[in-house]
Amino acid sequence: MQTNPSAAPSDTILVIGACGQLGVELTYELRRQYGPSRVVAADVRPPQQAELREAGPFELLDVLDRPRLETIIQQYRPRQIYHLAALLSATAEKNPQFGWRLNMEGLLNVLDAAVAYQVAQVYWPSSIAVFGPATPRHQTPQLTVMNPNTVYGISKLAGEQWCEWYHQKHGLDVRSLRYPGLIGYKSLPGGGTTDYAVDIYHQALAGNAYECFLREDTYLPMMYMPDALKATLDLMHAPADQITVRSSYNVSGMSFSPAEITASIQRHLPDFAVSYKPDSRQQIADSWPASIDDSQARQDWNWQPHYDLDKMTDDMLAHLHLAQAELQSAALAHH
Repeated sequence: MQTNPSAAPSDTILVIGACGQLGVELTYELRRQYGPSRVVAADVRPPQQAELREAGPFELLDVLDRPRLETIIQQYRPRQIYHLAALLSATAEKNPQFGWRLNMEGLLNVLDAAVAYQVAQVYWPSSIAVFGPATPRHQTPQLTVMNPNTVYGISKLAGEQWCEWYHQKHGLDVRSLRYPGLIGYKSLPGGGTTDYAVDIYHQALAGNAYECFLREDTYLPMMYMPDALKATLDLMHAPADQITVRSSYNVSGMSFSPAEITASIQRHLPDFAVSYKPDSRQQIADSWPASIDDSQARQDWNWQPHYDLDKMTDDMLAHLHLAQAELQSAALAHH
C-alpha cells in the first residue's frame, strides 16, 4: 500500500455506510455539528435522501473495493472514519458467506487504510449480537461468556477483537459501542431482528393491524436514535485516556417487549391491533440479552440515556405524523 505521510489528515470526517439506518442520522448530526462540507458521506448505493447527496460531499464506495477506499481517503484525508457498512442479523443468515466477507473484510480494509494514512480515529459499531445462548440474559456484563450463533454476531465478535488488536499493535484510536436495537423515524427497517420496533410505529400510524414476528413477551435491549447518536458522539469526544475498553462498550437505553411497545402506542391510538406470529427471528432474539449492564460506559465517559419507552413513543409518533402531513400537503400541491 502506497502511503504519503507528508499529507497530514484534514478536519474531514468520512462516514462509510451513510445510507443505512444509523448512517443517515449520524451523517446529518455530524454535518450539523461540524459543517456540511467537512463530512463526506459514502455508500455502495446513491442516497434516497436528496439532503444527504446535496448538503455535502457524497462518494459511491463499496468498502470491499480497497483501491477505491484508498482513493477516497487520499482525496479527503479524513481525521475520523465512521465505518458503518454491514449486513445485519436476519439478512446475513440468508447469505452467510457474503455477510462474513462484508463485515470482516470491510472492517480490515478500513483499519489497514487508517493505519497507512494516519487517520486519527476510527469508529466501528458492534452489537448485542456478540452475546449468545450461554451469556447471562439479564444485566449482561461488559466481560462475560460470548458464544454468538448468528453470522452477524460471530463477525461482530471477531471485529471487536480486531479493533482491540489494531489499538494494541498499531496505536490506532479505534472506538466501538455494542448497540442494542436502534429505533428511529428517518429511515425504514434494514433487516435486523429488532426492526419490529421501527415498523410497528409506521403500521400503527397508517391505521393498519400489525403482525409481529416475535413473541409478545420477548424482552430486548433497545435505544432511541437520538440516544444512539449521543452515545456515539459522547464516546468519540471523550479523551483517549478515559477509554478503557478497546473491544466495544456495552451501552443501553431501555428494554421492552412487543406487548409493552403496543401498550405504549395504544395510549395514542387505542384501536391499534397487534397479532403474533414468531418466525426464524425469534430464535435470534432468544439468544440475545434481555437487558444490558452499561456501568463501564457510565463510569468511563459519563454515558446517560435520555429516552424511556413512553417518551420515545411520543416523539416517534409526533415525527411520523408530521412527515405524513408533509407528504399529503405535497401531494395536494402537486395536483
